[in-house]
Amino acid sequence: MFLIELLIVLLLVIAGVVAMVLQARSSTTSDARRITRGVAQSFAGAPGVVQALEAPHPSAVLEPQAEAVRQASGVDSVVVFNRDFVQLTSPYPDYVGRPYQPPPYVLHNVLPKLLAGQTVTFEDNQPGFDSIATAVPVFDAAHRPLGAVAVNITVGRVNALADTQLPVLLGGAAIAVLLAAAGAAFASRRLQRQTRGLGPTELSRMYEHHEAVLHAVREGVLIIGGDGRLTLANDEALRLLDLPSDAEQQSVAALDLDPATTALLTSPDEVTDGIHRAGDRLLAVNKRPTAPYGGLPGSVVTLRDTTELHDLTSRIEAAGRRRRVLYEAGMRIGRTLDMTRTCEELADVALGGFADAVSVDLVDAVTRGEEPPRTAGLLRRTVLRGDPRGGGHDPAAPVPVPAGTAVSLTPDSPQALALADEHAVPDADHRTLTVPLRMRGGVLGLVEFRRAAGSPPFDADDLPLAEDLAARAAVSVDNARRYTREHGTAVALQRSLLPRSVPDRTGLELAHRYLPASAGVGGDWFDVIPLPGFRTALVVGDVVGHGINAAVAMGRLRTAIRTFAALDLPPDEVLGRLDELVTQLDEEAEEIGAAGGTGESDPSRADGVPADVTVTGSTCLYAVYDPVSGLCTLSSAGHLGPAVVRPDGIVDFPEVAVAPPLGVGGHPFETSEIRLDPGSRLLLFSDGLVEARGEDIDEGLRRLRDALEDHSRALSPEEICAVAVRAAPPPQPTDDVVLLVAGTALLPPEQIAEWEVPGDAAAVGPVRNACVKQLAEWGLEDISFSAELILSELITNAIRYGAAPVRVRLLRDTGLVCEVSDGSSTAPHLRWAATTDEGGRGIFLVAQLAHRWGTRYTASGKVIWSEQPLTGDGGAGDGIWGAGMFGDLEEL
Repeated sequence: MFLIELLIVLLLVIAGVVAMVLQARSSTTSDARRITRGVAQSFAGAPGVVQALEAPHPSAVLEPQAEAVRQASGVDSVVVFNRDFVQLTSPYPDYVGRPYQPPPYVLHNVLPKLLAGQTVTFEDNQPGFDSIATAVPVFDAAHRPLGAVAVNITVGRVNALADTQLPVLLGGAAIAVLLAAAGAAFASRRLQRQTRGLGPTELSRMYEHHEAVLHAVREGVLIIGGDGRLTLANDEALRLLDLPSDAEQQSVAALDLDPATTALLTSPDEVTDGIHRAGDRLLAVNKRPTAPYGGLPGSVVTLRDTTELHDLTSRIEAAGRRRRVLYEAGMRIGRTLDMTRTCEELADVALGGFADAVSVDLVDAVTRGEEPPRTAGLLRRTVLRGDPRGGGHDPAAPVPVPAGTAVSLTPDSPQALALADEHAVPDADHRTLTVPLRMRGGVLGLVEFRRAAGSPPFDADDLPLAEDLAARAAVSVDNARRYTREHGTAVALQRSLLPRSVPDRTGLELAHRYLPASAGVGGDWFDVIPLPGFRTALVVGDVVGHGINAAVAMGRLRTAIRTFAALDLPPDEVLGRLDELVTQLDEEAEEIGAAGGTGESDPSRADGVPADVTVTGSTCLYAVYDPVSGLCTLSSAGHLGPAVVRPDGIVDFPEVAVAPPLGVGGHPFETSEIRLDPGSRLLLFSDGLVEARGEDIDEGLRRLRDALEDHSRALSPEEICAVAVRAAPPPQPTDDVVLLVAGTALLPPEQIAEWEVPGDAAAVGPVRNACVKQLAEWGLEDISFSAELILSELITNAIRYGAAPVRVRLLRDTGLVCEVSDGSSTAPHLRWAATTDEGGRGIFLVAQLAHRWGTRYTASGKVIWSEQPLTGDGGAGDGIWGAGMFGDLEEL
């Protein structure tokens, strides 16, 4: 037997070696055809070949290249022919310049294809010379034939490559024969060892013993072959699976078992103490493959009936599952102060192992933060989780009501009974549990737990669990309701304290956005304040803290900064006075807090603000834009600097001197100037627009720049607001977003008039006349008389009481602004002149004739200004203010 096996292996090895030698030669020939074709095509298409063929001496250029390619590629020859088939290159120098005499096969089969523009690979068989060659035609730009490139590899070289592999093949064949002999010997000895030297009688007796034991045990045993047939099944296995007595040697798939059991028995996976339902029995299943233990491919399965034990275990597991649900409810429900999110957390906890679908309906008034009513009013579906219809397998289940839809109750429905009984109420099939959400006697809503048709119905042990889940959720929903009310109040207060709209200002196109924080008002604010001379103050700030206190502090800061802006102070002085006020307010709050008082009980706090409202640490950016000069003057108290979108679309963040936040004290405020070209966009914003948790603020600024620059046209302020808000990070729970965008323009030069006034009282008349002429050119004759009186008084006062230089400037836009500046810092004051006083009535006249007037201090002196509407009301030149009373002014 051993010799026969060895002979068969030897014959197979010899046949394999012969086949591999033939295959190697065929493969080598195919490689040779591929190599010659690739070399020929590469050389024919190489740069300079066409030019060389058209040159007077092509061999001088092509011969070195062909020889280099031949040596690099390992071919035997690279020959280039001209259109007359004269050899221009050859590995044999004597052949260069000779005409090529093609053999008949080449003449009739190769040359026609070359002339037709085809690449030809062929075997050149001549006496004493067999090779594999490829010829490629070469054409000029006009597709005229210039010649051809032929590459050859001799058959002898090809066969030599194949023959080099023959020793390896023979050696491998010898090794295979040795291994086969060793394997046959090993198999023979292993068979002898597995039978342990037993004869047929001993083996038969052992089989009978094993068969008796197999059918006597009270545990089912199945052996399934690798082909899916049932090889062996003892009596207990036949009983547990209700198999026929002739089930052995049949395919498991043909035994009429349920699909799950069939999949379990035919699966290659191992099973350890798995629980499987077969009919009305619960079986403990163990499954192992037989091959690793010396058997044939297949598996052995043991089955044990554990139905009674599983019933007891199920009760224990159900109790443990309820405890886990309660534990998860305590950990997951109420993590936020959002009613919808709290209801979603309740639904997610219940879906984890208590119900297949959960719906939560809240009283409509409760969703708005109002007090829960004693009886349920309008209910609205807040959350719907899971599939109440069991994936369509329970057609008797009601069609689910989507979230956001109003829910109506019928008098005898489980929902109405649950609200009346204040306990969990199941439906007739015990597949739905309805539990009221109540808090302090008020009704918050209803929660409905549902199990699909494939799940067990609710039992008596599930009712307390459902009520406990509802009670935990009711506390969190009520907390979220109260927070919703307070948050709504804070947002309403914040919005009421912010500008309802921004005024139309000369040289500015304004747009703004305010986005409150999702978890509480953050105290961010902005303001647009008109200033004399058509200037505008743009303010953005951020108050420390959140909620109503932050809104109150914001309102106080906005009122204070408007008061200081009315004094027409430079930005650094405005922030300096605001800083002093913040320090004073916080000191007062600390004193009240130390005394145990609050704003509600302490009568000394007339503003009624709680004592715990602190303002120290708030930030503010104050900017003043002048449409005449195009300068924007800024000062910052710990706030982010502005962004500027230039007319060409480039976005930059100018350097602005930043002082510490308000209330810190000890540091002076500085002023920075930015020149804004017409068409620029100035962005003032709070940190909520660019700052995200866990992200560097430079990344947020880069994101804002990229969003604003990614447009092919100039954006309006409203469009910039929309783009910037879209590029902002996700809404932060505790940080507002404020954005104020100003598109800048300049007051046209034809609406500006300026004069230098000599320091002589006689110069008043000519300057006044020039101003009157300018007013006439502007079509302002209606207010010319009152403007003339105002200018006369202001210029006279500047010459008499001020210092050189004295200048007059008129600005016309939405009104008329008259400005008289001088080098003195002494300002006039409005007062009542006594009957005997010779002076003191001029400023009174200015106050009566002008809509507004005031004084603005500059680095070189002061400016006294007045504003008038462009249309006169008839009071400036009639009655007691008539020309007769002031006729003597002409003599000035």
